[in-house]
Amino acid sequence: MTRDVRLAALDALTAAEPEAKCAAAHEVAEDWRAGRLAMPASGAADITVPPPGRPDRPELVPPAKVPRRRLNSPAGRAALLHAIAHIEFNAIDLAFDLVARFAADPRIPDDRRTDFIGDWITVGADEARHFAMVDARLRELDSHYGALPAHGGLWQAAEATADDLAARLAIAPMVLEARGLDVTPGMAERLRGADDHASADILTVIYNDEISHVAAGARWFEVVCDADGVEPLDRFHFLVSTRFRGGVKPPFNIRGRSKAGLPQSFYQPLSSNPQN
Repeated sequence: MTRDVRLAALDALTAAEPEAKCAAAHEVAEDWRAGRLAMPASGAADITVPPPGRPDRPELVPPAKVPRRRLNSPAGRAALLHAIAHIEFNAIDLAFDLVARFAADPRIPDDRRTDFIGDWITVGADEARHFAMVDARLRELDSHYGALPAHGGLWQAAEATADDLAARLAIAPMVLEARGLDVTPGMAERLRGADDHASADILTVIYNDEISHVAAGARWFEVVCDADGVEPLDRFHFLVSTRFRGGVKPPFNIRGRSKAGLPQSFYQPLSSNPQN
């Protein structure tokens, strides 16, 4: 018998060591594409979704205690890449938690459920590939994932939206990943200015992939809102205002966000300093 795809997603979610988590992510993607995993029926009973597996390192500390250094030294570039690796590691869990928790959500039409599940499995596999690229680069800089402290803010956003698919889509891809579209090109440019083209090339790959991740969030958010009979713009503003503590901060990469299907009307009214 084929196994429920939600249970397979738990293999990636609960794997603790980075190598095991990445391998599980790619295995789930391969099994899904090969038809070896079963899609749950609409409204199928929820499964128990445990917290994600975590390695002993990095130590999790408040955001203000995460080290920041200038990019004109190998240590400074390693600190930046370590922070990015931590984001990508958590992003693997966000994608597979979404599959495990929401694959049977009745607001996803049955004729589109396969696409919904496939989109988020693909995202999870992308994030695993990103993590592996960044960690390999860290090792070239005589570092590794876990060598520095990190913070747990990204997963806290997942916990805050565990009860509602619309909230998860609004906060994870449409706010947090969209923020990556704003800042990643500048980081890549700074790395090139420091003559670290290898690291900059990795960030460019991540940026291009994450446009599609944000686009998936925006697309499925609209589907869920349509099923609920609510207007997506108003619901997005409500969910971000009530479910996200960090605020939506400029400057915005309007071009990148537009390519991902995020019009300015979604995010600029939520900013305290909207761009013209």
